[in-house]
Amino acid sequence: MSKNKKTVIAVITLTLLVAAALCIWYFCGPAKDANENMKEISVTVVHADGSKKEFNISTDSQFLRGALEAEKLISGDEGQYGLFVTTVDGEKADDSKQEWWCFTRGGEMLNTGVDDTPIADGETYEITLTVGYDF
Repeated sequence: MSKNKKTVIAVITLTLLVAAALCIWYFCGPAKDANENMKEISVTVVHADGSKKEFNISTDSQFLRGALEAEKLISGDEGQYGLFVTTVDGEKADDSKQEWWCFTRGGEMLNTGVDDTPIADGETYEITLTVGYDF
């Protein structure tokens, strides 16, 4: 057998051994932690009558919308900027009264919609039914 054939066979054999080792490691290697991406957030909803309701949410969602929809806490209308939230915790904002849902994180108004607001473990959010479009 020529030297080139031996080299080619050795390279192919080595490649197959490495591929087999990687497959075994991937399927039988360290266990994947199912809770690795879990986050705990707190959401306080302030209704029109001033009553407050607190929700502690465990989620693996990256964005606020996913976490709130999974809890069936929000609904609304799809628009060009994502979900326009009209209903929170069963209470619908009345546009004829200039009512809208104000979202804050740690007391500061969000500059993004629920679709684009990333969440992190331990964050607190407030959703307040607000009257009037002047801010």
